[in-house]
Amino acid sequence: MHQESRTRDRVRLAVGEQGPVSASALAGELGLTPAAVRRHLDALETEGLIVEHEAASVGRRGRGRPARAYVLTTLGQDRFSSAYDDVASAALHFLAREAGDGAVQAFADQRAAELETRLRTRVEERMAASGADPGDLDARADALAGALSAEGYAASARPVGQGTGLAGIQLCQGHCPVRSLASEFRHFCDAETDVISRVLGVHVQRLATLAGGEHVCTTFVPTGAPGSGPPSDEERARARPYLIPRTTDQAADDERSTQ
Repeated sequence: MHQESRTRDRVRLAVGEQGPVSASALAGELGLTPAAVRRHLDALETEGLIVEHEAASVGRRGRGRPARAYVLTTLGQDRFSSAYDDVASAALHFLAREAGDGAVQAFADQRAAELETRLRTRVEERMAASGADPGDLDARADALAGALSAEGYAASARPVGQGTGLAGIQLCQGHCPVRSLASEFRHFCDAETDVISRVLGVHVQRLATLAGGEHVCTTFVPTGAPGSGPPSDEERARARPYLIPRTTDQAADDERSTQ
């Protein structure tokens, strides 16, 4: 029974690190039979720790039903959360009360700047090692996914909408080290989105976030579109409804700003 529990924990951790991920992929990664993995997945799903993920798609779908892929639920994500989350949250609330929202934004920006430095280094190393053209956005997105995974984001990148007017890359993050904090302070999601935009050199759009209650953070990266740097305030304002649901106070602020 103890071995069974340890194996189930391995499966759960692998889903958190690699999700969305299929049973066959997990079997290959963990050295288990597909049947054994499915048994553990069924148990984890029953416990409410994982859920089947229906990947969003753009454009035409291929024939047949895609393989079932799994991600952690909010409860499953909580198992990843650090015991220091409550302390960090209290510290940020104190900072906001004592120094204002701008201080929280400055903290989020500083953290993002440090993350960007590490990501850029890893991306350039991966690009050089692969021999990819520096201007190859697909290769750069793959390199960024690997760099984000090294930071604990369990990221992956895949092309979507090929052959349509909405061709791009879907960057998914199955885990967020600051999910709990970002659910209270959207500054972290905004700052992280800007980092992704700057590292890739194109405007990107966040479609869903773990902090907003979704099972995966999803960012759309348009391919073949010129431009660099983070989105403008106007563009980010249009995308913000897809990030974290606004509170009543935030909605009221927006209403007053339009009057």
